[in-house]
Order: sequence, then structure tokens, then C-alpha cells
Amino acid sequence: MSPDELKVTNKQFQVEAVDTSPCNTPQPPPITSRDSTPKHSKGFWRTIWVGVLFVLAKLKAAIIFLKTGISMIISICAYAYGWGWAFAVGFVLLIFVHECGHLLMARRFGLKVSAPLFIPFVGAAIAMKEMPRDAWTESWIALGGPLLGSVGALACVGLYALTHMPIFLALASVGFILNLFNLLPLGMLDGGRIIKAISPWLCIPGIALAVLFLCYHFSIIVFIILLLALPSAYRLIRGQHDRAYYVVTPRQRSIMTLLYGGLIAALIAGAYLTYTPSKSNVTPAHAAGKIAMNGSYTVPAIYTHK
Repeated sequence: MSPDELKVTNKQFQVEAVDTSPCNTPQPPPITSRDSTPKHSKGFWRTIWVGVLFVLAKLKAAIIFLKTGISMIISICAYAYGWGWAFAVGFVLLIFVHECGHLLMARRFGLKVSAPLFIPFVGAAIAMKEMPRDAWTESWIALGGPLLGSVGALACVGLYALTHMPIFLALASVGFILNLFNLLPLGMLDGGRIIKAISPWLCIPGIALAVLFLCYHFSIIVFIILLLALPSAYRLIRGQHDRAYYVVTPRQRSIMTLLYGGLIAALIAGAYLTYTPSKSNVTPAHAAGKIAMNGSYTVPAIYTHK
């Protein structure tokens, strides 16, 4: 092959260099956001959702308020039939103060509870949405009701001292009696829960007292409370209870014993000093005191578990 032919052949196989510098590299099309909603539209919908949540929260609060408020009104109407409107309002408010004591103490220990629900001729109750961790916690929640309830009864004494209106003395007497009744170491009563941090075996004397009372004067309310207390007492005797639940320190046991005994003594003194005897036995305090003991019409406020 001649030199001229070789040059032609080399030219045929020449490959032109490709400029791959960044400035000449084709750029991909810009990526656009999928959310093409204008900013003002996003703010509008966010405002709508915030408004809906606010309305739902207020609606829930309104439902809770209506549940408590309507049940209170029904109870007032029921009690007013026999005691008159003024005494019925004061009596329901005393129960409300008692229940608020349970509610505040439960929240202090971080437990969720419902708002009070009033039941005519029974009292009121709050539902615990979670159980206490131990007997020490449960005893404080139970003690909160009679503690604040006693303050409410004492406030009625103060109002009587200022106004000299007998109705406030009657309400004070009823308040002391109802809170004292609740401290009986029996079943679902506050006293039956408080003694768990002192000694669960105190439920046995409580059952004995209830039996003696029923032998002297039968009460359907006391009888029901006694029946509900028997299963837990049976498990305690058989050793089938949760022993870890009742573990408290000596210091805790001493504190609860002093509080429980001191509150009982204070309520006995208050009930004695505010008792208003009547020859006709028709004064509100006397009548309400008899009702609290015989269970013919009402039982003091108690709280229940959900």
C-alpha cells in the first residue's frame, strides 16, 4: 500500500473527540414540586383544621359540663321535694365539694378521672380511668373526698356564724355526718379504701359493725355495701389478694393512721356540736342525719372505678 492510500485509510477511522465539559453537558429539566397549592391556600386549610380542633375541644368540655350540671339539677329537684329548694341546693353542693376532693387528689397523683356524676338518692361518683399503683395512692385519693368535704361543712359553720341562718347549721351537721359515714372501714366507702394503707384487715371490724347495725336497724343501702365488701374480705382471708399492692413503709402507715383517726375525731366533734335536736324531729339536720344512717333516701357521695 502506498503512502497516499495509507493516509486516506487513517482519515476514514479518525474519531472526533467529544467535548464533555460541564458547560456543554445537557442539564435535566428542573424538578417541580408536586404540591403546587399556593401558600395562602395552605394557610386557609390550616386555619380551618385548627378551628375544627378548637370546636371539638370546647364541645367535649361542654358535654362534660352538661353531664355534671344536668345530673346536679336533677338531684336538686329530687331532694327539694322533701327538704325544700334552699337545703337541696346546699346539700348537692356539699356532695360536689366532696367529689372534687377525690378528683383533685387523683390528678395530683397523675391519674385520669371523669367529672362527677350525680345520682339522685344515691349521691355522686367519679369514674377512675386508670387504677392506682398501690394502696398508698388509693388511700390518698379516698381521703381527699372527706378532707375537702369537711372543709365544706366547716364553711357552712362559718356562714351560720355570719348570718345566724339555721339552714347553714343544718347543712354543716349533714356535711359532718355524711363525711363521717363515708369513713367507715367498709367496702367501697372511702374508709374501706383508706385502711388499705393502714391494714387491710380493718375491713373485718367494718363488716362486723355493718352486721350489728343491720341487726339493730335494717338498711338496704348498708346491706348492699356489705354484700359488695364480702368478696374482697374473702380473698384477703384466703390469701388471694395482691400482697405487693398493700406494701407501705412504716412512715406511710403512721401518717395515714394519724390522718384517718384525726379526721374521724374531728367529724364526730363537728357532728356533735352542730346537731340541732327538735321535739318534732323535723329539722333538716335531724331528718338528714336519720336519712344518712338508715339509707331511706340517700347515701353520701362515693367514687367508683371504671
